[in-house]
Amino acid sequence: MTARLEAESTLTDRYQTTVPETVRRALRLGKRDRIRYTIRPDGEVVLSRVPGPAEEDPVMGQFLDFLARDVALHPERVEALDPVFVDRLRDLVGDIDIDLEAPLPAHDE
Repeated sequence: MTARLEAESTLTDRYQTTVPETVRRALRLGKRDRIRYTIRPDGEVVLSRVPGPAEEDPVMGQFLDFLARDVALHPERVEALDPVFVDRLRDLVGDIDIDLEAPLPAHDE
């Protein structure tokens, strides 16, 4: 059985509260993050973190964080793309319209 973590906070006169540190850490919440309240039929309320755009793919988020750190630590490594290469890429993709939200086809399609 997993350990149960509980925390309390107080509502202000304006119905505001501070999310306790233990909850912020457990949900990996940061400033300006969004939270979701799910009210179950039995009255139990579940607080969860609303994933941000970069968090929909945890691997991609980690990769982008790595790139940001690397650029910050080693700006001398950043190079402009060769304009000829950029033109070649544009020629290859042309007017292809891609729906990034569309589901991927099944493996056998």
